Amino acid sequence: MPATTEPTTDPLQPTGPAAANREEHRMARTARSGLALTVAVLSTALAVSVVAAISLGPATMPAGDTLRYIGAALTNGTIRPDEVSDYTIIWAVRTPRVLLAAVVGAGLGIIGVAVQALVRNALADPFVLGVSSGASVGATSVVVFGAFGALGVYALSAAAFLGALGASILVYLAAQSRGGLSPLRLVLTGVAMAFGFQAVMSVIVFLSKDGEAARTVLFWLMGSLGAATWGSLPLAGSAVLAALVLLRRSSRSLDVLALGDETAASLGVHTEALRRRLFLLTALVTGAVVAVSGAIGFVGLVMPHLVRMVVGSGHARVLAVAPLAGALFLVWVDLVSRTLVAPQELPLGVITALIGVPVFITLMRRRSYLFGGR
Repeated sequence: MPATTEPTTDPLQPTGPAAANREEHRMARTARSGLALTVAVLSTALAVSVVAAISLGPATMPAGDTLRYIGAALTNGTIRPDEVSDYTIIWAVRTPRVLLAAVVGAGLGIIGVAVQALVRNALADPFVLGVSSGASVGATSVVVFGAFGALGVYALSAAAFLGALGASILVYLAAQSRGGLSPLRLVLTGVAMAFGFQAVMSVIVFLSKDGEAARTVLFWLMGSLGAATWGSLPLAGSAVLAALVLLRRSSRSLDVLALGDETAASLGVHTEALRRRLFLLTALVTGAVVAVSGAIGFVGLVMPHLVRMVVGSGHARVLAVAPLAGALFLVWVDLVSRTLVAPQELPLGVITALIGVPVFITLMRRRSYLFGGR
């Protein structure tokens, strides 16, 4: 009697396209649950960090008192007369500053993702297009010449925002060609324009008769939230929120754009129109952020890469996590800047560089990490 051959597959296990589809759905559910967990953890950490950052400082407040003062401000409650000083510190000084740190960090994280997709360059950050250098010319004009003096405390922010927009327009016009708005031309034009704007700023400071102007400009260029007020939040917050919504809606197009213009065009994506919209969006949001915080480096460069290592390269996932990660990071950076050498403050850019440089070098040395993937 001939020997029978045992089946090599389990008859209870489905095979073929149906099994592959079920496996794909299972992996998608796992990815979604992992993303939801990451967002929940970061959201909780951000809420706790905001309360901690508002409480901590040269004059530390108990977290319970901090929450009570915030609650009294939001509900028009009452406080004791002897608590007026502490209440003012918490509500009028620290709360807007910490919230602005979260908004700026979120904005830099979001725009870092957008710019890297726009120019398809792993070294791109929100300032690679010369926007921050243009903003510095506007800010320097206020510090040295007193421009926009009629705007009072908002003069510096207004001048920086207008300078950023002016720089963006010049970069766009110079980078435009018959072939469209190519990533390489954008980067090269942005870098060249940045050197030009920095030269203009240096001449303005050099010709100034005020010896304190150089120190003020330098501190602003390295980033500071010392001038944060409740009036600083609406413009920056609205710009960051609008950018997040628009970019999330375009996440699939960004995924396709990362594959190259020819591939994107074959899949039905109008790369030229998409790149124009991305450029306009990044210019506006970068200008709004720089106007209230100065130029804070490395957040928009490093944060997108760290997020991709955790959640993958899909822009929908990256854009869900990058703003939370950027906000959490900058809240703690700002806390360190105002407490490490209190009563003086360190520029935020100093701290972000000290952290960002070793992190970025470590990323580059990881053989398993590639731009846009793991």
